Amino acid sequence: MTKPRVGLVLGSGGARGLAHIVVLETLDRLGIRPVEIAGTSIGAILGAAYAGGARGADLRQLALRDFRNRTEVMTKLFRARVGRFADLWKGGLANPMLVDAADVLARFLPDLIPPRFEDLDIPLCVVAADFHRLERIAFSEGPLAPAIAASMAIPGLVKPVVFENRVLVDGGTVDPLPIRAITRQVDVILAIDVSRAAAREESAIIPGAVETGFRVYDLMQAALADAQALAEIRPVRRLKAPVEGFNALDFFAARKILAASEGLAGAVESILSQPFRSGD
Repeated sequence: MTKPRVGLVLGSGGARGLAHIVVLETLDRLGIRPVEIAGTSIGAILGAAYAGGARGADLRQLALRDFRNRTEVMTKLFRARVGRFADLWKGGLANPMLVDAADVLARFLPDLIPPRFEDLDIPLCVVAADFHRLERIAFSEGPLAPAIAASMAIPGLVKPVVFENRVLVDGGTVDPLPIRAITRQVDVILAIDVSRAAAREESAIIPGAVETGFRVYDLMQAALADAQALAEIRPVRRLKAPVEGFNALDFFAARKILAASEGLAGAVESILSQPFRSGD
């Protein structure tokens, strides 16, 4: 008998993805290190930090520290803008509040992201989308920051990333739960799904443009995650984090999201406590 070889999949879902931290803490407590991690968007960010040597408890402390002061967070985001308010009168796609993903990473995670994939302790795959070629892109080698920045480049909120002669956007648009990005032999793939927002009572009230955009984005990601999980033939244990009541931008609710996610610990422990034989 041996500890299971685990492939860890960390899905996209914005602030709901803070639930991944509970899973990482549980793996630390069990003494199980994934043999490979695949992540999209928030999953790519946390997956890279964990693969680079951060522990789950470190990431919890970081999230609670960074998102306790609304003024400090908004100041960092304001300084990461790529446009000016004068752009509002230029027409086209100019957006004065668009932020630079690489700048955001540097301001919030200055010491947790190594320079290259090859510097990581655990192999990592980061998923993004090619805007012009309309295809999924998976990165597992080379510079790390541009790949993560591309994976988190939410259209309309974060500036697309130009990397390797491609214009790249959020991987959640094509692969919000990147199970197929796990390429190594494993006993079980643990896939953490944070894509789904809560259903609401029917109403004739039409939401505003921003809420509509994010609500449709959540709907699209949830549908893709369902389809991809159903199509997988390998041993996958998909856990839907109980964070449907939070929106993608609810980062200031970090403490509540983590509290709501604590049940994931027992679910992960139950799955990984099953007997696995090396070579099965």
